[in-house]
Amino acid sequence: MNVWLQLLDTAGALLVLVGAAISLLGVIGMLRLPDVLSRSHAATKPQTLGLILVLAGVALRLRSGMDLATLGLIAFFQMLTGPVASHLVARSAYRTGQVDHGELLFDELDEQLTDGK
Repeated sequence: MNVWLQLLDTAGALLVLVGAAISLLGVIGMLRLPDVLSRSHAATKPQTLGLILVLAGVALRLRSGMDLATLGLIAFFQMLTGPVASHLVARSAYRTGQVDHGELLFDELDEQLTDGK
């Protein structure tokens, strides 16, 4: 086996391991954090970064053109849909009154909602 291929396989395995660990930390954050806004943050950022690292590790292991294109599409759609879904969950939690307004440092959404009334 070529030394470079072995290095790529090792780097891919390390990326998969680090990505899985970051995703695990995101899950632990979702279970331990107290409110909806903190949980939505923990659900999105580490999960997206963890999945991107796992996909990069898998890409280093597969090294096929069609596989790389598929992994690129998965990464693109994850980066597109994950944060948007988290934003919508946080916004709906705010509008339904599940957010403690005393905990917020800045509340720009309150100004937008009260101007129209």
